[in-house]
Amino acid sequence: MRRWIQWSWREIILTAAIVVAILAFFFLPLPKYIEGPGEANDLKTFVTIKDHPDKDKGKFMITSVALSQARPATYLYAKFNSYYSVESVDSVTGGESNATYDRVQDFYMQSAINEAIYTAYRAANKPVKRQYLGIYVLSVDAKSPFAKKLKVGDTVTKVDGHHFNSMTGYQRYIQKQRVGKKTTITYQRNGHDHQATAKLMRLPTKKAGIGIILTDNVKVTAKPKVKVDPGEIGGPSGGLMFSLQIYNQVTGKNLRHGQKIAGTGTVDGDGNVGEIGGIDKKIIAAKRAGATVFFAPYVKPSKLLLKYEEHHMTNYQLAKATAKKYAPNMKVVPVETFSDAVKYLETHK
Repeated sequence: MRRWIQWSWREIILTAAIVVAILAFFFLPLPKYIEGPGEANDLKTFVTIKDHPDKDKGKFMITSVALSQARPATYLYAKFNSYYSVESVDSVTGGESNATYDRVQDFYMQSAINEAIYTAYRAANKPVKRQYLGIYVLSVDAKSPFAKKLKVGDTVTKVDGHHFNSMTGYQRYIQKQRVGKKTTITYQRNGHDHQATAKLMRLPTKKAGIGIILTDNVKVTAKPKVKVDPGEIGGPSGGLMFSLQIYNQVTGKNLRHGQKIAGTGTVDGDGNVGEIGGIDKKIIAAKRAGATVFFAPYVKPSKLLLKYEEHHMTNYQLAKATAKKYAPNMKVVPVETFSDAVKYLETHK
């Protein structure tokens, strides 16, 4: 009787250990992230323009990359699946907290929407204004003399009392100053103006700087008023597809002709389309959603460029290679500008 009880406890402990191991395999968080195909969402559900509904057949779709913290099970799956990847925490968040990372991604998305509205309305000859607010702080170097003063999310509006209408305007002014010169920065945080004074630091380029990574912060107003709700999607890569949806809607033109059209790429105020990350994963997302056309940013490849590109291929090269393998019936269209995409749609019905 005692022997049977002893054996039962051993079985219980062994079973418990197996259960814990199985749970850990599926649920134990690892200090890594998994990137994989996200979704291809119909932009009709994102964009609202008064008296300009989208009733045409087909879809313009914004594609995304799914990001999740790795577990042992998903880690192994990603290692054996060519269009999933394992990324370090720093490569994803840039060393920032999750809250700061999310805030930056939300800003990128709002910035992409603003530039998309401006691009689409200008192309449609509709009233639109683009107001330059200043430079948005994406990160602050720990060695920056302003490190204890500036924070991610601040918008620098003046340097030594000077306001410029572009990011390069600020950069050129600062770089003309000498290293160590006291400089006063005016910035906005939560709608309030603040000032900070410190010495300019020496950048790796040997020029003077304040030690931040930055981007443009603009405000766009348009008539008729357009509302864009991206939901939980963040980042700058939806600019091109937002601009196509907005243009299609505000002009009343039927650019899709019933097709399911996906794509990716940033867009700036001049309509230039820029490269993004994870395009191979976005091809898979588009294929799953039934897309037959995919717009991919195009840049002319060079040895130096390919050295630093993802998988050592440009966006277009990687998109085309991925589609050839996994979505052979999908047409990958290279575009350098917003007008390239419009021209393709007008001539391919």
